[in-house]
Amino acid sequence: MTDPFDVLAIAADIRQGRRSAVSVMTETIAAMQVRDTSINSVTRIFGPRAVGEAEQIDRRLTAGDDPGPLAGVPFGVKDLFDVAGEVTTAGSVVLRESPPAAHDATVVARLRAAGAIPVASLNMDEFAYGFATDNAHYGITRNPHDTARLAGGSSGGSAAAVAAGLLSLTLGSDTNGSIRVPASLCGVWGLKPTLGSVPREGAYPFSASLDVVGPFAGTLDGLRVAYEVMAGGPMPELPAASDLRVAKLGGWFGSNLSDALAGAIDAVAAHLGGLETVELPEVARARAASFLITAAEGGTLHLPRLRRHALRYDPATRDRLIAGALLPSATLVQAHRFRGWFREQVHALFRSADVLIAPATVGEAPPVDQPTIVVDGQVVSARANLGLYTQPLSLAGVPILSAPLLGTGGLPLGMQLIAAPGREAALFALAGALARAGLVGRVPLPAVKGR
Repeated sequence: MTDPFDVLAIAADIRQGRRSAVSVMTETIAAMQVRDTSINSVTRIFGPRAVGEAEQIDRRLTAGDDPGPLAGVPFGVKDLFDVAGEVTTAGSVVLRESPPAAHDATVVARLRAAGAIPVASLNMDEFAYGFATDNAHYGITRNPHDTARLAGGSSGGSAAAVAAGLLSLTLGSDTNGSIRVPASLCGVWGLKPTLGSVPREGAYPFSASLDVVGPFAGTLDGLRVAYEVMAGGPMPELPAASDLRVAKLGGWFGSNLSDALAGAIDAVAAHLGGLETVELPEVARARAASFLITAAEGGTLHLPRLRRHALRYDPATRDRLIAGALLPSATLVQAHRFRGWFREQVHALFRSADVLIAPATVGEAPPVDQPTIVVDGQVVSARANLGLYTQPLSLAGVPILSAPLLGTGGLPLGMQLIAAPGREAALFALAGALARAGLVGRVPLPAVKGR
């Protein structure tokens, strides 16, 4: 039986005639209809049209045509990506009556051209504002590893669908950590590419200065192929992992994390021969600047609609957007000026290191009924603070791969692998070496709990 988490194995089975694209699609839809009821990762299934596209893939293969490297692979999209003929709601009811998208988002079109088939839209925090996927309109997405826990956000539906084995490939967006946080908490692979390297056209915006779109996948090879398709071409040849200079981020990134997470990262460092610990200056200010830029740009974007439909927004989203719209312009200018300085500090670290490692979250997924984490001894909201380690790095525009850690003895925990702009190949090289060593990889679901 084909591994339901393996993008490339599914495509190989279809291309080589061991399974039809239609059978894969109908099984995928049936699984979502039955198994997602306890997770709530899916907001809409594109059933008949997805089956129809699968039939086209089968006909092309019968005719001897090559549908592409992802032939017949079903994939899901965070509900802010346009899929032609479907309404893009961005997790809101405000956009529910909007006309259907006239065209696919660019990355959706590229995946479709490679043979993959969009089958579902996936749950998210409203307008991507949050780290919990606690949506007042579409419900909470629960963690497949323990359904009493959060999946993280804002791309929580995308991460949970992969973790549950419903889909092997999904799309998300990352402004302040919305791919990295849920990938970590759900134990799957996720990639935030270099800012500007993957087109955002057809993805509903949040913060134009920080938004990035990227994939989640059940395998590292599947993540790589999906990224290359989305980016419009293959990466350079991967460097030898043994040639990479790796350092560990300390300071801000070495405080507040759980003992289990600290131990797992130390195990990675030990495997790599002991790593130099480096620190970034002014990380707290970097996180504050990221907050301010996001709030101001998001608030300005939504202000016209807020004036007309404020009561149709999730109150938690609405209030933060209004606050952002009211920020003085001088504050935003100052935040961007600091962003330029901080980006230089991050880039300077790559003069002596090819890859940096850091935690992705402070620990395991918080409970749904008590969505809080502890930061500096204070209990704070998970929805606003799960990006403690991801937000500062967003300012630098660098590529970051979220790698699920193995052997932690509990719920999933994740690690960020960080490289200089355009150096995604280094991230995949190091992740591959760590996976072969058994230190990282998709975290298997428990046999009973949360199922």
